[in-house]
Amino acid sequence: MTASGRVKLRIRRLPGHDDLPLPRPASAGAAGIDLAAAVRERIRLASGRRCVVPCGIAVEIPGGWEGQVRPRSGLAAEHGITVLNAPGTVDSDYRGELAVILVNHGDATVEIRRGDRIAQLVLCPVAAEVEVEEAADLSETARGSGGFGSTGV
Repeated sequence: MTASGRVKLRIRRLPGHDDLPLPRPASAGAAGIDLAAAVRERIRLASGRRCVVPCGIAVEIPGGWEGQVRPRSGLAAEHGITVLNAPGTVDSDYRGELAVILVNHGDATVEIRRGDRIAQLVLCPVAAEVEVEEAADLSETARGSGGFGSTGV
């Protein structure tokens, strides 16, 4: 993080995508940046179907941070379109093209066109690096091995 409290995100436009706007915050208080569809042909996403949409960019996320790919509320509210694995994680050492897995939970087919804002990327600090240690047994808790719904929710 810089002295201004900002995190620098380096973005590289991939070849053939210079016509797309560079992602940036839409307002002074925006938590994320909008990701655009870098498709050549329109995608017709039918109800109940999913697709992977390329974004035409690669990013350099600083160490100690992750990128979270999240749905855009307008697409969800208006069309039932959301990010299937929300939030998707972009690791700080990934340098490939960003892509978003969209799913249509709405009733109608939706067209996704080049330049449409399809998701948002939010940078979040990673609390700690994980150190894996194999163990023969684990500590006891009141919940124990109770799985889905075991707490009454």
